[in-house]
Amino acid sequence: MGRLVVVSNRISDPRKTAAGGLAVALGEVLNSSGGLWFGWSGKLAEVPTGTEMPVEFHQAGPVKLATIDLPREDYEAYYVGYSNGVLWPVLHYRLDLADFEAGYIEGYRRVNQLFARTLLPLLRPDDVIWVHDYHLIPLAAELRALGCQQRIGFFLHIPLPPPLILAAIPGHDWLVKGLCSYDLVGFQSKADHEHFCRYIEAEAHAQDLGEGRWRVFNRTLHAGAFPIGIDVNEFQALTDAPEAREMYERMRQEYSRRKLLVGVDRLDYSKGLPQRMRAFRQLLAKYPDTRNSATLIQIASPSREDVSAYTDILHELESLCGSINGNYGELDWMPVRYMHRTVARARLPGLYRASRVALVTPLRDGMNLVAKEFIAAQDPEDPGVLVLSRFAGAAEQLKEALLVNPYDTEGTAEAIHLALLMPLEERRQRHQALLATIRRTDVHWWCDSFLHLLAQTEAEETGTPWLRL
Repeated sequence: MGRLVVVSNRISDPRKTAAGGLAVALGEVLNSSGGLWFGWSGKLAEVPTGTEMPVEFHQAGPVKLATIDLPREDYEAYYVGYSNGVLWPVLHYRLDLADFEAGYIEGYRRVNQLFARTLLPLLRPDDVIWVHDYHLIPLAAELRALGCQQRIGFFLHIPLPPPLILAAIPGHDWLVKGLCSYDLVGFQSKADHEHFCRYIEAEAHAQDLGEGRWRVFNRTLHAGAFPIGIDVNEFQALTDAPEAREMYERMRQEYSRRKLLVGVDRLDYSKGLPQRMRAFRQLLAKYPDTRNSATLIQIASPSREDVSAYTDILHELESLCGSINGNYGELDWMPVRYMHRTVARARLPGLYRASRVALVTPLRDGMNLVAKEFIAAQDPEDPGVLVLSRFAGAAEQLKEALLVNPYDTEGTAEAIHLALLMPLEERRQRHQALLATIRRTDVHWWCDSFLHLLAQTEAEETGTPWLRL
């Protein structure tokens, strides 16, 4: 088989379990082919924009990690400006938060061209390239312009909105033409895939060849939904590890008289945290049995705090938590335990297992793996209940969760109350079905199915054999 080359904005050492299931799964395939993982180092260089940056190599077992620094001005335009100031809000359906006027697109193009120029000399003729996420949409087009003939696949980890929202981006046609330079484009959900197909059919006059194949811009493109999963066995092993067991025992002891609810999110406007707090406040107001009983632990990890939209949501969330505790708290009971910091991944499974209910209620999310981690961490004999937004990509798979509309405060509060009162037998049945789903479509299935289809496109167009993992 050919060597796998993974390209992403940031890279992870696949040997470190703290990196999570994605890095581990990619690491397995990279290891088997002596692969290469290429991306930004996370460091900024005080050099003029457009400066060619040297590649730094590190060996991680059989995997070679290759990184480059970015000029500060390029980083500000490519990462802060266009990736997170334009693409992130629009792809999460928030046109009102996008900064279209600042001219960041040139920096975005410039860094993708830098990635392409730097990566090309590192490639071998039989490499298979897998590019990840919205930072690098034009990378295949830039590589093709330099003569790259290798198979290139792309996976979008965040949502893709309907065509009319996508078309609000100035230069949207250039972006989507960049997507069509890949041989295979993967999305988190069937809805995202459908939005893409509707766009290329209406805007680019693509011809539907059937079975996920399109003829567009004089080439054949494959597109499909590949819902990402977790490494269930790895996460269950974390749940049984000392740090998670210690967390579980401490939570059970401290909250022995309470029913614990948990939310674990990055502090981001897409996560619906203010709406979640309003629903929890409504729960306490409408259902007196939850007072002095239900406690919500909300972890909101810091995220892009130099952007004004994040400062606003931080202040709103702190105000809501304070008012809930002030209006409903008792001397021996605080309804909301809010933490604006990151909790070590090794401890989270213990917190999940100790919780009766998980609140995963984003306004829009590509997948949301917290939902799947919560399921994996549960005791099958006494499992907790997942309350899940219908606008998370995970909702397409996790039908046995309690699905809610996070904009509906009353309805979400009612679902949370139902979750707190759910009988043991129903909890077991729902959990058994959910666990079977996340096992069947785990991160290894995701990785294998994408790469097999990417290799199949090679077989169809060049007559070469399938890539076997």
